[in-house]
Amino acid sequence: MAVRRLHPDQPAQFAFTPENLAWANATMANYPPGKQASAVIPVLWRAQEQIGGWITEPAIRVVADLLGMAHIRVLEIATFYTMFQLAPIGSKAHIQVCGTTPCMLRGARDLVKVCKNRIASDPFHVSPDGAFSWEEVECLGSCANAPMVQIGADTYEDLTPQGFEALLDGFAKGSPPAPGSQIGRTASCPEGGPTTLTDPSLFDGSRVGKWQKRLSAAPGGAAPATPAAPVAPSTPPAPAAPAASASPAQAQPFVHPAALAAMANAGLVKELEDRSTSGKPMSAGELASLAQLARVKGPTAYGARPDATDGPKE
Repeated sequence: MAVRRLHPDQPAQFAFTPENLAWANATMANYPPGKQASAVIPVLWRAQEQIGGWITEPAIRVVADLLGMAHIRVLEIATFYTMFQLAPIGSKAHIQVCGTTPCMLRGARDLVKVCKNRIASDPFHVSPDGAFSWEEVECLGSCANAPMVQIGADTYEDLTPQGFEALLDGFAKGSPPAPGSQIGRTASCPEGGPTTLTDPSLFDGSRVGKWQKRLSAAPGGAAPATPAAPVAPSTPPAPAAPAASASPAQAQPFVHPAALAAMANAGLVKELEDRSTSGKPMSAGELASLAQLARVKGPTAYGARPDATDGPKE
């Protein structure tokens, strides 16, 4: 990481405006007593905004005193995070050009050339008219809309060299374009519009029942009967045992959850596996016997609600 130092020319002092001081105190109140230092980043950012886009050494001391922190701790934060500018910036815009891989592949180098030609040949230098400055930064989080830049708290995405020139023209005139994609797409939607799930029938309900017709039209196929509307039972229904004619591959033996726990505790997992693949459903009596092997009073000992598969009530 590049060494970041405070600018050699510093003002003599700094003081929050009454409005910003009230905002800082309200922000500090969001944290428990004794934890006001947690508000250091938003309060430091507020100081940077008041100064005009960069943070000064007197401001660092004022923020530290306000939050009850050592001066060096706030200095460490200001010099670590690149969101804090340590030198004066352009009066109209400081351009942060993303240079991470997605933006690099999509033309970030061309945006840097615009900055060099129009603002200054090196980063962190203010343009001759004092309006602009620029730097190259790491990922700014809009990879799907690369290449992009950040100006203040806003991002401008899907840029071309020509579009970037127009963006700078807008800031120069005091009427910058709206943040976000500069080619009209919303958020990170696909460029050119959606390419999947575009069939309206997926959403208008017209496809309901079509799968039944397709199954009935298939060789040897038969459309399954339309299920009747469910009726809310007064008590939960017992799981249905498989039909006697069901083949072993189709049989689905019912195992009560409490009995399953009992068998696991009794070391009967292997027997359970053999029994469950035999194709013969377990009876309520067999489940009760397995529960006894685990030295429990039955499924209800595990908090299970008795049903028709649990056998006689104890």
